[in-house]
Amino acid sequence: MLINLSNHPSDTWEREQKLTTGKLFGIIRDLPFPDVDPMADENEINSLANSLVKRCREILEAQPSSLTHAVHVMGEMTLTFAVVKKLQKHHIQCVASTTQRIVSMHDKNQKSSSFKFCRFRNYL
Repeated sequence: MLINLSNHPSDTWEREQKLTTGKLFGIIRDLPFPDVDPMADENEINSLANSLVKRCREILEAQPSSLTHAVHVMGEMTLTFAVVKKLQKHHIQCVASTTQRIVSMHDKNQKSSSFKFCRFRNYL
């Protein structure tokens, strides 16, 4: 099972990312990454992180232990860092998705970017 803790629900993922997830983890469970107030202090970040870790652990503990479990953590950097550290203390695998950025120039004042999923990478 992969918990998708991000602002990108799995039903919006491209086919390749869904196929890779299925092969590596089986089912996906979306858990929205919260908006983080830019004025939030470290205590607020820690509290948010604790809540998210608690919810992830509840979800994972309800699954058969024979399944491969991981949490895909992508969001605001300080909260992501706190969540990953706390999940890793519980020996829960944390991954990030990597993408290739494809930039198209339309004229000298306009460009657009698209992203192609490449792989999941473990947080160290």
